[in-house]
Amino acid sequence: MNQQYLFEARQMQALSLAVHIPLVCFGIAFPVFVLFAEWRYLRSGDEVYRALARRWSRIMLALFAVGVVTGTILSFELGLLWPVWMQDFGNVFGLGFTLEGFSFFVEAIFVGIYAYGWERLPGRTHFLCGIPIAVAGVAGSFFVIAVNAWMNHPTGFTLVDGRATDVHPWKALFDNPMFWSEYVHMYFAAYIVCGFLLAGAYAWALLRGRRGRYERTALGITLAAASIASPLQVIVGDWAARDVATYQPVKLAAMEGLATTTRGAAEHLLGWYNGHSVVWGIEIPRLLSLLAEHNPSAVIRGLDIVPLADQPPVNVVRIAFQTMVGIGSLLALLGLVYLYLRFRRQGLPRLVLWATVAAGPLSVVALIAGWITTEVGRQPWIVYEVMRVSSAVTGASDIPIGYGTLSVVYVVLAVIVFLILRRLARIPLPASLLPSEATDGLCSRRLHAGRDGGVYRARGGRLRGRAVDAAVLRS
Repeated sequence: MNQQYLFEARQMQALSLAVHIPLVCFGIAFPVFVLFAEWRYLRSGDEVYRALARRWSRIMLALFAVGVVTGTILSFELGLLWPVWMQDFGNVFGLGFTLEGFSFFVEAIFVGIYAYGWERLPGRTHFLCGIPIAVAGVAGSFFVIAVNAWMNHPTGFTLVDGRATDVHPWKALFDNPMFWSEYVHMYFAAYIVCGFLLAGAYAWALLRGRRGRYERTALGITLAAASIASPLQVIVGDWAARDVATYQPVKLAAMEGLATTTRGAAEHLLGWYNGHSVVWGIEIPRLLSLLAEHNPSAVIRGLDIVPLADQPPVNVVRIAFQTMVGIGSLLALLGLVYLYLRFRRQGLPRLVLWATVAAGPLSVVALIAGWITTEVGRQPWIVYEVMRVSSAVTGASDIPIGYGTLSVVYVVLAVIVFLILRRLARIPLPASLLPSEATDGLCSRRLHAGRDGGVYRARGGRLRGRAVDAAVLRS
């Protein structure tokens, strides 16, 4: 189809994905954090955990409502922008979106019950009402990523005159060899993004002198989850990359800037692909073959296996991939440092707290970069090697108007989310959880590490500190 606004249609879809995907991370991981805090309260009777779970449940409800808006926009875009794709292959992947719809309704029902049931339901009943939220959050992403994995490696149908026939949707979606690595990769990414964003907020509070037990406990839960997930993500990423090497060799070649099929292919860090090779990069001999096939002498297929018209924009894919890997490696290092300090029951240096603050937004950048790698690396195909994006796009002529309108909607939505979260953050803690010896966040005496959870003292009205005791973060 001749669509002069194909680029705008793709950017419009990309904008919606970039807005919605971080919310998906919170839908997967955040209910687990909330339930863990409430479970600790039910086990111990400690009011700190109840306050955490209750305040977090309000944030969960707010982000769920925003996700409903962005998810609805995204679902409409799929039909309005890519109607030919929906028409020709909807009978293959439609099952995934149908099942995701059921999980959404389950989540919506129980989010409402959970958020408004704190004073209306017995403790254990209230906790049990939260379990379907966590299950539905995982299930919804499970079904949608199954569709994306099918787009990357289409199976389960026979193509007749450009349309899918003899369709086996269960096999196409859930017996797809690329599905499991892609889903697990996203699952760990959810805990990394959600964990580091929340931990960054509490680390910032500690750096500003708000060192109450509430902040320390919240930091301990969220940073521990992210720190466990981030090193494991390195292993999962290797699994996903090897699947890409097997089933999408052109994408791997674009990720690495490999122009020609090569035995013992080298890895290039940084640099720029000039159409023939990577220049100005750091070459590490045979490393690409070792990483992709676990064999330093393995043959890696290059971009030359397909015509130029079937190749993705190499530098976009390559820069996004290296951004994801670079940030992911730093987050894994931060996670290992935190776990080491926690295991040794040592204090958290201010440098670690500052790194945690930075890790939140960096994790979102890595998340978006990873999805750019996945989606742009598949170009020019919407269904890999079956249907081109240009063949799936709508023939409508008012795409720029929709793109501009949608941009304004997302800006307004971002402002609303900011105001809601700021208001929720300003809700005062119960009086029993406020530091009893502190005034305006300062203390006249030197704090004891084991007793107060930090080595802090006030000088000249400014709180200066060297460490936050890791032992108290176990609580």
